[in-house]
Amino acid sequence: MLVLFFPGILFKMNSKNYEKGFIKMEDVIELTGVSWVREGKKLLSDINWRIKKGENWAILGLNGSGKTTLLKMINGYIWPTTGRIQVLGKTFGKTSLPELRKSIGWVSSSLQEKIPETQLAQHVVISGKHASIGLYEQISTEDVEKASFYMEKLSCLSLMDRPFEQCSQGERQKLLIARALMAEPRILILDEPCNGLDLFAREILLSSIEELAGNPDGPTLLYVTHHPEEILPAFDHTMLLRHGEVFGQGKTPGMIEKNRLSQFFEHDVEVKWHGERASFQLI
Repeated sequence: MLVLFFPGILFKMNSKNYEKGFIKMEDVIELTGVSWVREGKKLLSDINWRIKKGENWAILGLNGSGKTTLLKMINGYIWPTTGRIQVLGKTFGKTSLPELRKSIGWVSSSLQEKIPETQLAQHVVISGKHASIGLYEQISTEDVEKASFYMEKLSCLSLMDRPFEQCSQGERQKLLIARALMAEPRILILDEPCNGLDLFAREILLSSIEELAGNPDGPTLLYVTHHPEEILPAFDHTMLLRHGEVFGQGKTPGMIEKNRLSQFFEHDVEVKWHGERASFQLI
């Protein structure tokens, strides 16, 4: 098994006016007894989950485990059948969900499919300020500077004037992350961002995510995957989600462990640690 690691330099987004006074609170997300039932089937069952400020979480689960349903619920797109949800100190049922969503960035492959192919990379990023697909607002000098700032931090500044259709899959994912950051979210969800990437493109993207996660004033990151080897040291906590239930949650080293993962995947696996990064294979 080949395991590659690319060194990164920690950056802090404190240039000009682009450092955001992110909310200081103990609980970023709290789900209590959350279930979701459709047509008599429980798609989420009794989810209890608490994310504190300063924590970055990985959500690990196979296809059909309920990851997307959980994300939709956090964003308020679907309502729990039972239970209580609180995000950024706002309790569902007592707050405006459209307003709350402005503080949550969600990067997914489904979004990539909606971006106009001929749109310039810088315009893709700037559109994040307006949460629009396509850019219909007048562009200011400040918009371009802010987009350039985030693109530089994600090592994709050279793409400024390149059409989106001419960008590689890895470059597109970087642009979408920069796009999400334009709105200065307090929570940033990276939904299987390495899907479709080759080994080298994956590690380059993960290196940029590691740097982003290292910013103490940045958003709380949720990294969604079904590949344990993608879970970076910056994701200090991990939730294992299976069949709509929490199989385990806690500090990442305790979750990414041979016996636990073998039970979780219902198949024997071997886990090896390379510094603070794990790799695994079926045995």
